[in-house]
Amino acid sequence: MLWVIAGIAILALSLRAPIISPTAVMADIQSDTGLSAAGAGLLTGLPVLLFAIATPLATGTIRSFCAEATVILCLVGVLVGTIIRSLGSAPLLLAGTVLIGAAITLGNIVVPVIIRRDVPWRRAPVATGVYSAAMNVGSMVTLLGTAPLAAAFGWRIAIAGWTVVTALGLVFWLLLLRMRRAGATSAELPDDPAPKRPTTEADAAMLVAARSRNRKVTALLVFGFCGQSAAYYATTTWLPLLLAETAGLSLASSAASASLFQIAAVVGALGVPLLAARTGPWVPALVVAICWIALPLGLLAAPEAYIAFSVIGGVAQGGGFTAIFSLIPRITSTNAQAASASARIQGGGYVAATIAPPLAGWLNTTTGGWDAPLALVLAATLVFAIGTLSAVRLVARG
Repeated sequence: MLWVIAGIAILALSLRAPIISPTAVMADIQSDTGLSAAGAGLLTGLPVLLFAIATPLATGTIRSFCAEATVILCLVGVLVGTIIRSLGSAPLLLAGTVLIGAAITLGNIVVPVIIRRDVPWRRAPVATGVYSAAMNVGSMVTLLGTAPLAAAFGWRIAIAGWTVVTALGLVFWLLLLRMRRAGATSAELPDDPAPKRPTTEADAAMLVAARSRNRKVTALLVFGFCGQSAAYYATTTWLPLLLAETAGLSLASSAASASLFQIAAVVGALGVPLLAARTGPWVPALVVAICWIALPLGLLAAPEAYIAFSVIGGVAQGGGFTAIFSLIPRITSTNAQAASASARIQGGGYVAATIAPPLAGWLNTTTGGWDAPLALVLAATLVFAIGTLSAVRLVARG
């Protein structure tokens, strides 16, 4: 199990960093390639859109190959896409970005499958927390390291240089695949055991009730993740500018303050499973919901306390991801079910993530202030709270 969790953490380092790295050198990219502002926005917007629309590709790949092979395809796609993106023209930038987005979608969907298959469900929150924390650590290291690399070697090498991490992850997962095949008694062993058929009418009724409950939980988690994703991506996109205009900070200072929103996610990602082990899933989900709601309310009521609310919001966004995806092993009994639930939850959530940032920007332009965008974030956090807490309640009732 420890090898699997380590592999998940290594994979996670490559699942957000390729999206973040261009943002640190966007001015250099535009100057060198002639990419417009709208085109530059696609470098971060396209992958998120692909997260939503490429989920059938991910679920089909998992059904056709084993989970490890899907991870390997993900890392190969990220590696090749990153290299293509660093080669030259604007079309190559966008083509590489599309490949990266499609590849990362495979990783997004397959991780909950691996956790369900290889990690006892009581340890699933820990594995999910490590996964979420590693994504945030990878994002922050990439954000902090890309600009100095670009200053020394140019933006192309700075972006391509992060393929070293992806290549190491690829080697690790190739070894895991080899170990799994060597440990199997037969190359034809399926990942899932044959489902047990109900032997009595009571068993059949319990099975129908469980399936109905699990469908309801999945629908609620889709709702909750829509709120989580909309709040996260809208805040990530606009928080630096919001702080510059409402707190009187310079752009450099506002960006540094906004980075707390990313760094604090590690606390939430790892704190949720630790708290859940002592209290059950309801308490950490409630704490995360309160922290999420406090972010927009705090920035509306007391923008001068932006540091505190950036940290609180960061804890919420890391913990929210863990709270949602640690429930998948509780409501699925096969890899196919886990892949389907993961795809539905992420497909809906990333549609919301695609819509929320431009909608928040439009609200800012239309109203000339940040109250309306923050109201949008508040609505998203309430959606998260209602969906996630309702799902946890259903799971706890069994």
